[in-house]
Amino acid sequence: MKERVWGGRALEQFGLELPDGVIGEGWMIGDHPNGTTTVMNGELAGLGLDEIREKYGREFFGTKGFSERNGRFPLLIKLLDCNDDLSVQVHPSDSYSRLPEGELGKTEMWYILDAKPGATILYGLNENVDRDTLASAIEEGRIMDCLQEVPVEAGDAFYIPAGTVHALRAGVVVAEIQQNSDTTYRLYDYNRPGLDGKLRELHIEDSLNVIAYEGSGATRMKTDAIGSNEWLQIAQSPYFIVEKGIVSAPWQLSTTEESFVILVVAGGTGTLSWASGKMNVKAGECFLLPANLGGYELDGSMTVLRSVTP
Repeated sequence: MKERVWGGRALEQFGLELPDGVIGEGWMIGDHPNGTTTVMNGELAGLGLDEIREKYGREFFGTKGFSERNGRFPLLIKLLDCNDDLSVQVHPSDSYSRLPEGELGKTEMWYILDAKPGATILYGLNENVDRDTLASAIEEGRIMDCLQEVPVEAGDAFYIPAGTVHALRAGVVVAEIQQNSDTTYRLYDYNRPGLDGKLRELHIEDSLNVIAYEGSGATRMKTDAIGSNEWLQIAQSPYFIVEKGIVSAPWQLSTTEESFVILVVAGGTGTLSWASGKMNVKAGECFLLPANLGGYELDGSMTVLRSVTP
């Protein structure tokens, strides 16, 4: 759990135990120096995802799920509570020469779990905003004039490739599937103090360098046009494919040797069962199914996000 100046206590609605403070991020499945999660059940309980990777990486993560670049688990799964506006930010791609040592770029996607009436996000630049235009606007304190503001509601999905200027804003709770990276370049932070009382660092030059001014390939969609026990693809990238499914009856599924499966329960309750076990599951819980698991079944009344590596 990560305290953030823009966080709150909304993740408690999922039954999560939060430390004191304003908690903005729950790193639910992570293998990163800034946050590594541990196995909660079964014979591997208590092992960190880094230890799982070292002992069983290729077997559990799959032929396409094992990162050759830095060896870590390739994705990071978060729940975000945006009680206040996040900074206006952008993420680099893997090819950016000034990436911190050992870091990847950051392409991500958001699924809106909850949104207060009138909630919005910032999502991309306005038309005809180039580097010089944006740099001048930042210098003159007019950056908001360059950004697209988009209304959001629960069930919306946003694909955010590296190079997309964006900001979650107050009043939304989000599931985030992203590359395993913790690199963020801030363009603007509302001149507010951070948790330590000091202004947070901005990264103007790096931001201007990595922004995709001609368009990053960002896409967004409503996801309610979906039937029972069927998948709707809501994001596709070189790093992950994310689908949404509505479970309302027993649903037989299977992993493949190519990739692990990550399940995020976005709403409702149900069960997850496999050859040797069964678990009750509920909204806010995230599961990593090994590539070698084989058959499994979802049942109950719930909305699920399924992520695999392409």
